[in-house]
This record gives sequence, C-alpha cells and structure tokens, in this order.
Amino acid sequence: MLSSRKLHILQELMAAKRPITGNDLADKIHVTARTIRNDIKELHVILLRYGGMIKSTRGVGYELIIKNSKAFKGFLQEVLNNSTINTMLDVPEDRVLYILRKLLLANNYQKLDDIAYELYISKSTLHKDLTEVKRIFNLFNLELVSKPYYGVKVKGNEMNVRFCLAEYLFNRKEIVLDMQSQMQDVLPKDEINRIYTIILEEVKDNNIELSDIALNNLSIHFAIACKRIRNKNYVLLPPEDLEAIYTQFEYKVAKHIVERVEESLQVTFPKTEIAYIAIHLLGTKKMANISVNRHEFEGFVESALRDAIKEFIMLVDERLDLNLTEDNELFIALGLHLQPTLNRLRHGMNMRNPMINEIKRKYPFAFDAAILSREVFREKLGVDIDEEEVGYIALHISVAIFRQKKKQSIKSCLIVCATGMGSAMLLKYRLESKYSNQLYVVDTINYYRLNESSMEHIDFIITTIPIEKEFPVPTILVNTILGTDDLLKVESYLQNSYENKVDYLREELIFLHKDLLTKEEVIKYLAKKMEENGYVNHLFVNSVLEREKLSPTSFGNLVAIPHSLEPYTKETFLAICTLKKPIDWEGSRVQIICLLSIGENKTSELKTMYNHLIGIIENKTKVKQLLSCEEKDEFINTLNRGL
Repeated sequence: MLSSRKLHILQELMAAKRPITGNDLADKIHVTARTIRNDIKELHVILLRYGGMIKSTRGVGYELIIKNSKAFKGFLQEVLNNSTINTMLDVPEDRVLYILRKLLLANNYQKLDDIAYELYISKSTLHKDLTEVKRIFNLFNLELVSKPYYGVKVKGNEMNVRFCLAEYLFNRKEIVLDMQSQMQDVLPKDEINRIYTIILEEVKDNNIELSDIALNNLSIHFAIACKRIRNKNYVLLPPEDLEAIYTQFEYKVAKHIVERVEESLQVTFPKTEIAYIAIHLLGTKKMANISVNRHEFEGFVESALRDAIKEFIMLVDERLDLNLTEDNELFIALGLHLQPTLNRLRHGMNMRNPMINEIKRKYPFAFDAAILSREVFREKLGVDIDEEEVGYIALHISVAIFRQKKKQSIKSCLIVCATGMGSAMLLKYRLESKYSNQLYVVDTINYYRLNESSMEHIDFIITTIPIEKEFPVPTILVNTILGTDDLLKVESYLQNSYENKVDYLREELIFLHKDLLTKEEVIKYLAKKMEENGYVNHLFVNSVLEREKLSPTSFGNLVAIPHSLEPYTKETFLAICTLKKPIDWEGSRVQIICLLSIGENKTSELKTMYNHLIGIIENKTKVKQLLSCEEKDEFINTLNRGL
C-alpha cells in the first residue's frame, strides 16, 4: 500500500507537533525536496480515502489533518499488518535486507527472475543489489553460488549461516524485547514465546545472570536453530572443541533447555547442537555483583585476560593520560564483562550492540580509548575485538572517566567584596546554595588582602569590583546581588566554557563547499593542507587513515571527526571542510569534516574539544547554518557560537 519512503514521511508528519517543511523532511529521509513534494502529493491522495489529508501552507510547511479518526486508525492498522514487498521498493538497503533474508531462509535455489518480480525491479537493479548481498555474505565467510536454470543459493559453514541470520533477520539498531513480529519468518509466534519462556525459567532456576540483550539473542539463536534443524541443517563442531564444553555446568543447563524445547516443539537436537547452545550460555553469563572478593574474581576471570586488561589500561593512560591505572572498579568491571566475551569470541560467536552508533556519537573520547583494546587483545589473547564489542568496552571507560570527573568537579574560588562582610557572606551562601556540588568558596576577603592570598588551589576569583591587576587565575565581575547574567558568568566558568574556542580553529585550514567525493579524498586533502602550512609532517595522513580503518569516525547529522592515532602537534586544533554534496562515510552521509589534530599531553583539551564538537553534531540547525556559510569569517563566528 505504501512505499517505505512514504511510510517514513507519514511517520514524521504524525510525530510533528507543528508543520514541518519540505527541506526538513528531505534531510530526515535523505532525499531531495523535489522527491518529497512528489511523494506528499501521492500520499495526500491516498489519505483522502482513509479520513486524512496533508495540508500544505506556503512558507510554513506540511501538516497532517485527520478528519475521520476511525477510518484513519483502520488505515494505520492495515499498513502495520501489510507485510507485502510494496513497503520495501524505494530503498536499496531494504531490498538488500529482503534478499538476504530470503536466501538465508531458503533451503533450495532461488531464481533471480522470481526475486526481481517480487521486488518489482529490473534484472540490472537486482544485480546491483546482489553485489551488496555478496559483500555481506563475505563478512560471514559465506558464498552465493549460482546454477544454470536453478538460480542462486547460499553456501558455507552452518554456524556462519546462523550468525548471518541472527544479524540480518531482525532489527539490528534497537533493543527489541518483543520478538514476535521480528521473528515470524522463522517460527510461529507461539513457538517463539515458548522458547523464550523455557530459557527464562531455566536461567533463573540455575542462577545464570543474563542481560536482556543476551536473553533476547539466545532466544533468537535458539529459534534459528529450530528452523535450521527442521530443514536438516546442523552445526558441525570439531570434536576437540566439544570436549571442554561437555564438562561445563552450562552444558547441563543447555541440555535441560533443549529437552524441554524438543518436547514442546517436536524437534530433535543432535548433541553438537546442545554444545552450540552451551557456548551461547558461556558467552553471555556474568557475575551479578561487581563487589566480588579477589578469590571469586580470579576464579571467574582467567589470568591471561587479567594481564591483558592491565596492559590495555596502561596503554590508555600512556596514550591519552587518563590516570585509570589505579581504578580498581574499572579493572573488575572489564574483567567481569570480557570473560564471557572471550568465551564467545573463541568460538566465533557474534554479539549485537544496538547502542553502537549512540556510543560513538555521545562518547567518542571513551570510544577512542576502547579501540586500543583491539591491538592488546589480538597480541595477548589471539582474539579480534570488533567495533560492536569495542562499544561495550567504551561504556566502561566512560563510567571510569565520569567517576574521575566527579571527584575533580568541585572548583574552588575566592570572593572579593568591597561592601563589607555581610554582603560578602550573602554572596557566598547564595553561590554555595546554587552550586552546592560544583563550587567551594575558600574565603571571602577585601581587595587589599588579595595580594596576600595563595592562588595555589584556587580555580577563579569572583569579585564585585573591577580588578585590573592580572592574577594566575581568571576573575569574574558580578553584582553584589546576583542577577541572571551574573549566574550565567559563574556557570560558564564552572563548565570551563570561558576558554576561547576560536583558538582551536585555523583560518587557513577552513575550506568551504569543496567538490570532494570520497572519505579518503577528503582526509588526504585536509592533511596535505595541514602539511603545506607546516602544522604536521607527511606521516600524519597515514595515521589518520589507520585510525579510520579501526572504526569510522562519522558521528551522524552529516558530521565526521577523523583524527590520528597519536599526537603529531604540540597544540590541539581543527582543519575543517564542508562539501557541496554529502559523501558516503562507511554507511553514513557526511558533509562537514573536522580533521582533529591532538596536541601532545593535551588530553584535557581533547575531552573539551570533543564535548564542543558533539554539541554541534547534535544540533541540526547549527549544522545547516554551517553548511550555508559562504565566507570563512561567517563560518568561524557561526561555529564559535555553537562551541
């Protein structure tokens, strides 16, 4: 009934509290404003038949009007229940997903003519989509084989087929606790519910602690196993891999779960399949309490992993100067998290991270620290940590940084007041009441005593009279009776936002509306300009490209922040480029590139810089303003207002 694009437009109109412009819709859906206008016209005609319409007001935007609530609700229900291919025609990504699912779930060859007919696309379009399908299959060591007059079929290790199914059969971007609608292509709803209930009861009875995501994933893998076994597709594990599994407590639990599922679903699991489920349990179990004693911790976390975690934290401190080596809470948290992760990785099992994009966008500094785990664990443990696992490690690093910041967040000040002790104390109590967890007033003094006061542990001075003499700390001039403007001044100093953000910019390193077409082209262009201006040497660009290989630095909302693996300059600064058109940056659309050069021993600056940039990334209006700037002065002023 509705294409995926029109359905997306309808969702945006329903969610909007006020009229939404065609340009805003185009940005959200990643199409041109002209495409939006055409789709709106067609959608309006459809809605007229079901109690709705789209009101268009020049200069204001589009608004959904519902005249017959009952008819419109019926229409929505029909749209939600409609699982026909017509909802997938417009977007190549959706077609690829459909083809992946079809081929993975099929037990026989599938004719390309039939797939093209189902999708209402030409053979040439189908062949373009199949190129992406083959690329995804390659990631799982699977092959798409063809046979004349029969069609195409997936070929490869059964476990890899199941991993691919688990990754692409359901929503990979969100945590979905209700799997019924997502898994209905695999098993009937009642069977999925029975599997979930059996697993939940057994892990509770056996005191195996699973997160909601882990429980969800295990249920999904179990459902896929049932589907594949019914089609006579079995996991074949080498005998030497199974010997250690059979003696594990998790194998006994897996066997009991399997026995109940077999009885409930009338399916028979071979012994190797039980081991496969046991590996899942080994790869998801965790200790529920982080306050474990040393004996319990060492009994759960193997010594090689403990040593690798210590080396990883030391490397983070060496590269980023975070002072986390003495953080015992971080060490324990990483151990409890990574031991089951290690169990999974040794058996080649994947683990979704539905928060990965949010983690990269909200905690880029912690993510950069977590990336260092890859080289340590590869060298010390012989395992490869992928981007999604890095995301989980980044969360633990973020908690440690927050914990450290909390200890250091209270700032100290002196109050200088010329009107007497009464007004000085009033100022002190007002500030301490307003900022009880952020500010400590060391003393209230007269101006003439200021020269005698030590500034060693003072962050700034708050004064009710102008002070011309320079001191080693900033001074804030306020009124004795604090007003709103006075409070804003104090808050800006508490948040370190008094720094001059223009210092991070270099006018000669700002390039607007460039016609560059690829990620590599942009990085090489900016790095070359930095080198020509004497900021970096020729090694800088390779370091940036190597960092990009570890994990793409596109953070959403058309912004990417590439940077080097290590410092190449004394100061922290940016080279910035805007593009005429967005480019593909590992699956994300990017039009503003901020190439960040990290200064030597400037970790505090780096964290501040990241915070400023993330503030811009999350402000769509600011990004639009930056993209529209024609002159460097205008760009700097616009950027500085957002920093």
